[in-house]
Amino acid sequence: MKTRDVARAVILVAIAVALSPVFIPVGISKCFPAQHMVNVLAAVMLGPFYAVAIAAVSAVIRNILGLGTVLAFPGGMIGAFLAGLAYRAIKNIYVAGLGEVIGTGLLGALASAWIVAPLLMGKTMALATLIIAFSVSTVGGSVIAILALHLLRKAGIWKP
Repeated sequence: MKTRDVARAVILVAIAVALSPVFIPVGISKCFPAQHMVNVLAAVMLGPFYAVAIAAVSAVIRNILGLGTVLAFPGGMIGAFLAGLAYRAIKNIYVAGLGEVIGTGLLGALASAWIVAPLLMGKTMALATLIIAFSVSTVGGSVIAILALHLLRKAGIWKP
């Protein structure tokens, strides 16, 4: 592990947690566009495994602080992983954003509705509601991340 990568990971966790009061409540879930922004930034700048770790640590801290739900784990981690794999394979930030949207908006919503909510929360939620909510949140966060990556590249902070 490089010290610089660990420092970037810590900063990204801090950003996700600091922005966690900004969420969209949808039934039993809380949708966090900032987490999806962080997922795409981490996936592109650090890779899929760092991105998953950042999503997991952020979810743990948000849950401890009472700012999140257990739905953050499948929602954030699956999207972060797919965004990282997509970027690693194609080296395109737009494809990374798409990986985040598919991972969170579809697969994360499926895992949340069929596994996490019933087993860990003892509640049910309509799958279509979660897909729409997670998708809106992740599209917004992914767009912000892509804009941020363009700005970071122009500022010389990140090089593709």
